[in-house]
Amino acid sequence: MKRPRFFRDSIRARLIGLSALLIGAALVAGYLTIAAILDSFITDRFDAESEAVADALIAGATVDDAGRLVAGPAPTDPRFGIPLSGWFWQIQQDGRVAAKSASLFDIVMTPPEADFIGGAGTGPGGQPLRVLRHTFTLPDSNSVMAVVVSAPRAEIDESVSRLRRPLAVSLSVLGLALALASVLQVAAGLRSLDKLGRDLRAIRSGKADHLPLPPVSELRPVASEINGLLEQNRRVLSRTREHVGNLAHSLKTPLAALDNTLPADHPGHALVARMDRQIGWHLRRARSSGASRVLGQRTPVTPVAEDILMVLRGPIRDSGLQIDLDLPPALAFAGERQDLEEMMGNLIENAVKWANAQIHISGRPDGTDRLLVRIEDDGPGMSAEDHALAIARGGRLDESGPPGTGLGLAIVADLAALHGGQLRLQRSDLGGLAAILALPA
Repeated sequence: MKRPRFFRDSIRARLIGLSALLIGAALVAGYLTIAAILDSFITDRFDAESEAVADALIAGATVDDAGRLVAGPAPTDPRFGIPLSGWFWQIQQDGRVAAKSASLFDIVMTPPEADFIGGAGTGPGGQPLRVLRHTFTLPDSNSVMAVVVSAPRAEIDESVSRLRRPLAVSLSVLGLALALASVLQVAAGLRSLDKLGRDLRAIRSGKADHLPLPPVSELRPVASEINGLLEQNRRVLSRTREHVGNLAHSLKTPLAALDNTLPADHPGHALVARMDRQIGWHLRRARSSGASRVLGQRTPVTPVAEDILMVLRGPIRDSGLQIDLDLPPALAFAGERQDLEEMMGNLIENAVKWANAQIHISGRPDGTDRLLVRIEDDGPGMSAEDHALAIARGGRLDESGPPGTGLGLAIVADLAALHGGQLRLQRSDLGGLAAILALPA
């Protein structure tokens, strides 16, 4: 039978389950062992009582002048006087019953011809008995004497049961206490793992850039290795960006030189411009892939928006645009500032190009780990059918519009997707285009 998924996937459940299994097995074994000891102790006590009665009967026995056995005083224990109580005694001479307890009435016991203590017997009505038989001799007599004493097995079992019940209750309470102690022990032992998980989530959300070393020595090597991986990730990203920048420079410089050597009316200018757009697309896409989610980064949204608007203040002033900025101060993107600048910069620049008089930039949290940034304008906008084309590579819906490569929206969509986010386009309440950027927070 397969174990439940909870026990397969949880260290805490495995430890608690294993502990409960071992504690339960130990308690069951302890109960059986102690119960056996108690059973032996109580049975020995009853055997000792029977032996004491037998010794008293042997000590009081005599023979008369005719050689017949004469019993001494009867035991004072009243149980031997209760009819058919199971507490019986009798004395035999050469196999004949010479004396017996009042509890036997006219019944005689016929045990085997041997000495034994604690033998099994059956009394009147089939009641189980525990039987003792001793042979003995008396001075001035050659007869073989025997004394038989019995105790009811039911009374022995009842005495054992009365002790087993509190034993079971005590061990059950002990088991619950040990189970609680096991839960507390596992919780205390895994507390450092829980903290390590919280520290990792803080890095992923951009609230920290490295793991603090745990207080327990067993987890310090793990934390050190994770910090090493984070640092290696940053170095690889830095080298990737450096190589991308070098490649951009090595390609764009010859293209610019080639473009400058051509006559003003040469058709090659259009081909050079097209090559420049394609190179720009592929290099910026490579940079976006290389920048995919650097752990430990967190960037406030409001300063980025304000810096972009500062850079675009000339075109905004020339166009007489009104900019409404509605961003909560605590709104932050779980990623690098350069990526957020790339995405918001393209969207805001696109809005500035197409807006007639007004641009509205707003943002809000979307759940606990997401944020939404909305950039809308009152420009001509586009139809719903054109939204997919607008974020396709090099897609331009109006070649007569403001100049540009046609790559901005596509790069924003790629960058957002690489961060686990999304770019959506829809009609703005202002009448133009609304670009909605969903990103990790």
